[in-house]
Amino acid sequence: MSELEDIGHHIHVKISSLQCMLDLSVVELPQNKIKKVGQDLCALERLLEEFEKCVSQQKERLTHLKELEDSFKRDLEDVHHIMDNIPAHIPRKKGPDNESEAVMTQNEAMDIQPAQLDDVKKSNKTVVREMAFITIPEFESIPQYMKGRATYDQVNAVVQSINTAVTAKYKILRQSLKSLNSNARKLHQRFKNQETKDTKGQYFVVEDDIREFTQLKVDKRFQGILNMLRHCQRIRELRGGGLTRYILL
Repeated sequence: MSELEDIGHHIHVKISSLQCMLDLSVVELPQNKIKKVGQDLCALERLLEEFEKCVSQQKERLTHLKELEDSFKRDLEDVHHIMDNIPAHIPRKKGPDNESEAVMTQNEAMDIQPAQLDDVKKSNKTVVREMAFITIPEFESIPQYMKGRATYDQVNAVVQSINTAVTAKYKILRQSLKSLNSNARKLHQRFKNQETKDTKGQYFVVEDDIREFTQLKVDKRFQGILNMLRHCQRIRELRGGGLTRYILL
């Protein structure tokens, strides 16, 4: 802007000078004065051309800056949209199943001492399998008639409740009866009675487990979300003995 101001000031001085000469044109001017007026007019024309060029450049810069401003505004809106719509449950990367064992070479296996093998077995026993949260693409793939009014967060809230019940149940099952109180022993016995040959090596819960270990209501909406979890291959049902067992896949 300082360049434009300098040029504008210079042109203003030239115009004032020419105006004075024109005011004096009523009197016959010497030849050198007339020549000076012509030179000033040529100089003024060049200055005007330079001024127009600078104005054009500033307009281009202003247009470019306006485009950058619009681009930054769109990026900022996208960031705010992402921040406002972060899922309550972000899917975690699936690890290996509890039933699968780490693949080791023969040399690696020979290096492991018996005590280390015992530690590995103990740690595997303490791990309880959990259901992975539903991803947004999976939720969107569920048919609308099945989803009804259920939201993404409500579906994953049921996933969290099932995981809570599974963890609590198998924590009791992995303790010795001597270490359990009276109520926990009754639960332990109930869990054992619910097992069948088809549930061996599987993690499952029944509706009573959800009521026992969570605050979730086992109602029509809950049943509808279970249908969605079956659709997304998170659970399968196993019926028998008057019970419906929900087995984690």
